[in-house]
Amino acid sequence: MLRSQRLAVVLNLEERKEQQALERMGEARRLVDQQREQVDNLYRYQQEYRDQIRSSQHGVVPVTRLQAWQAFIAQLDHVIRQQQAQLDQAEQVFERRRSEWQTAWERRRGMEKYVDNCRRQEQRQQDLREQKLSDEAAGRAFARRQR
Repeated sequence: MLRSQRLAVVLNLEERKEQQALERMGEARRLVDQQREQVDNLYRYQQEYRDQIRSSQHGVVPVTRLQAWQAFIAQLDHVIRQQQAQLDQAEQVFERRRSEWQTAWERRRGMEKYVDNCRRQEQRQQDLREQKLSDEAAGRAFARRQR
């Protein structure tokens, strides 16, 4: 079995590893997108709530109601910070997955180049053998004609 054929098995393994890394990176990207959407939704909700408070403050507002609004906004701030922390963590995971994919891609690409080089070398050796056989056959034919 030729070296390039034996290495094709390794190349296939590297391709599978790259594909798996790509899938894990995609999953991490989707999680980042979901987390970012959650944070954005919370910010929008908080802003809408603040706008509602401002629009309803044209008259006299009981202190207890203002305190309740402030407590709710503080709770929203806390939830937003928690969600932002989850987003930050998801982004870190994504960066690790991207790095893993890039490493797998480079390994696969390097193996492809190595297998291609082996195939070219094997082809050159095959061409040289065929040329040698052809030269020997031509030499024998020439020697027979000379007799």
